Amino acid sequence: MNNRFYLFILIFFVCFLLGCSQTDETSASSSKIGLLLENTIDDQGWNSKGYQGLLNIHSKFEVDVVFKENIDSEAKVERAVEEFASEGVTLVFGHGHFYSEPFTELGKQYEDLHFVSFNGSVEGNNVTSLHFDGYAMGFFAGLIAAKMSETHQVGVIAAFPWQSEVEGFYEGATLDEMTTVRIDYVEDWANEEKALDFFNDMVASGVDVFYPTGDGFHVRVVEETKREGLYVIGYVSDQLDLGGTTVLTSTIQKVDGLYELIANQYQKGELVGGNLMYDFGDGVISLGPFGSEVPEDVQIKMEDAVNHFIETGELPTSWIF
Repeated sequence: MNNRFYLFILIFFVCFLLGCSQTDETSASSSKIGLLLENTIDDQGWNSKGYQGLLNIHSKFEVDVVFKENIDSEAKVERAVEEFASEGVTLVFGHGHFYSEPFTELGKQYEDLHFVSFNGSVEGNNVTSLHFDGYAMGFFAGLIAAKMSETHQVGVIAAFPWQSEVEGFYEGATLDEMTTVRIDYVEDWANEEKALDFFNDMVASGVDVFYPTGDGFHVRVVEETKREGLYVIGYVSDQLDLGGTTVLTSTIQKVDGLYELIANQYQKGELVGGNLMYDFGDGVISLGPFGSEVPEDVQIKMEDAVNHFIETGELPTSWIF
């Protein structure tokens, strides 16, 4: 009798443990990943690449994903995160610099969520900021811009002064002592009108190669450059198909690849808080295909310079052409 009683207790205890294990596994597998965007998913640039990254996560990791567009104020962020938490979201991406500050505060309130933003400064064990180190990609863009310029005048139409690709472009282009660089700041990611005003001023002053580094206005600048018969370097994504012979190459940020990398780290319990940097060597930044106007010998020298940087971390210190 006693033996049967103890056997019953043992079986019950084992079933209980198995049930708990299954419950935890189900809970982990049923968690969702959420994405907040300042604008819409159809901008052909930064926001669309974030959305594609989310779709890749859904496909590769077989997890449920949700997103919200036009979340462009702290009040909207707070409401969106509250809704995400109630829906079972445990990993929240905020697709941009804007989300860094509110995520730092919300990380203290939602300790069971992990917050990920881009290009800002954050604090907290469950708050991460991802940084594309844009200096090198800007440097390579400057090199080829200076090489392909006939007037020896090249221009950057930038969103903000803190973009490291702007400094990189200047340093790369001015390795050619004959080249001058004009830089104008839109102070906004998406103000097409202001960006095109700068473009027209640059054209009038003799600039013939452009590098638009704003994810909301870069497509319009590519289109206008094509109309003027000048050269441009694409930004964020491969834009060779937008400009025909106009696009020399593109500086590509593989946002979707970085999303997959972070989701994989999160699933493995390896995602850490803090500010993390990524570059060519991490496989998330690259130069796109070269346009037909770029001579083959220039393409080879550019590829060699990029490969050398990936292997050694060293950029050219003198004019390579």
